[in-house]
Amino acid sequence: MSADDSKAHGGRGSGAKPPERVLSCGLFVAERGMKTILVASSKGGVGKTTIATHLAAQSALEGRRTVLIDADPQGSSTRWCERRAVLDSAVLPLEGSTRHKSTLKAIPDDAQRVVIDAPAGSMSAHLDAYLEVADVVVVPVLPSTLDIEATVPFLDSLAKHPRVRRGQLRVGLVGNKLKPWTNASQQSLDLLKAWPYPVVAQLRDSQAYVMLVGLGKSLFDYQSAQVREHQADWQPLLKWSKR
Repeated sequence: MSADDSKAHGGRGSGAKPPERVLSCGLFVAERGMKTILVASSKGGVGKTTIATHLAAQSALEGRRTVLIDADPQGSSTRWCERRAVLDSAVLPLEGSTRHKSTLKAIPDDAQRVVIDAPAGSMSAHLDAYLEVADVVVVPVLPSTLDIEATVPFLDSLAKHPRVRRGQLRVGLVGNKLKPWTNASQQSLDLLKAWPYPVVAQLRDSQAYVMLVGLGKSLFDYQSAQVREHQADWQPLLKWSKR
């Protein structure tokens, strides 16, 4: 992050270091009162970046100073932020694939919402620094038996995390790329609903997501009738994550 970015997001380039910097990352972020959403799955190709960028865009469009930590070495979320930089609802990217604690301490002081796009293939042990600061974990799952089964080890690893066990960290499932008119999607949803974590959104499949992410945009940047139908799919997730 450049010096100009630091000044634009809270003037962190000058003055004494705030005393809370010496705290653990979890206490440090919690004391600042920002909402932090971790989007994670051990399975690749489930739509993590699409969900992370849409959550970040929706937050920025509501006027919040929003940071998107790109913890995936592929850097897709960072490129999305760069394409969005010309908009009033720009989102500040932070590279977070390594040195997770340092990344968290680099969050500007005036940030109001942080979304973390976790790398594919990670289990909870690889995300410990982010799990210590997250308010919620969003886990996308595709509507196929193979994808659901591949997600089970990740959910099992989350269940062992102390903050999840104590009820301090909520976990929600998102059925992604659903085709509601098919038996496969309906059966997959039935399987997901049998798990101990709530299904907090059911997102229909649409090629629009691929196009929008490539433009640095989101569904929330548009207001046509067709787009509003897809926006409605997100409302349960937005409501759940704000609790």
